[in-house]
Amino acid sequence: MKVAATALSEVLILEPKVFGDSRGFFMESFNANTFREATGLDVQFVQDNHSRSSRGVLRGLHYQLQQPQGKLVRVPRGCVFDVAVDMRKSSQNFGKWVGVELSEDNHRQLWVPAGFAHGFVVLSESADFLYKTTDYYAPTHERCLKWDDPTVAVEWPLHGINPLLSAKDQQGLALADCDSFA
Repeated sequence: MKVAATALSEVLILEPKVFGDSRGFFMESFNANTFREATGLDVQFVQDNHSRSSRGVLRGLHYQLQQPQGKLVRVPRGCVFDVAVDMRKSSQNFGKWVGVELSEDNHRQLWVPAGFAHGFVVLSESADFLYKTTDYYAPTHERCLKWDDPTVAVEWPLHGINPLLSAKDQQGLALADCDSFA
């Protein structure tokens, strides 16, 4: 497995070894020992989630103030632009973001640590999005950073498409109004 730091050094791109031939491919999507050796992180995942969304669906930017979740995310079908925003006030990168394309073709995974808001927009006709989390979903602790907050200024590759948002995501708050981590 190859690991690359992003502009936010705690957010990591993981590229697993993919073995392919005329029949298809095989890859090990997760191995605790390999993950620990490659990243230096010893995390325990407690929940796996799977969503399917159509082109233009934008989910996020979500985080949990209590029971914060680290997430290991991947896209086994389709293509998304995946975003992480540093929500830790004590960080020199507070409010900064990084975005990575994840797809069935590049097999990339993204490690989004606790303390970061997370979201994605679907670029293909549809996409399946899988993620492992280090803590359980706790809706009473969930917060939503406004996807288009001009202070954060995420450069979503929307190509003229109006994103499709849930009611919850339409109520996202500006960074200045969001609860954040210490």
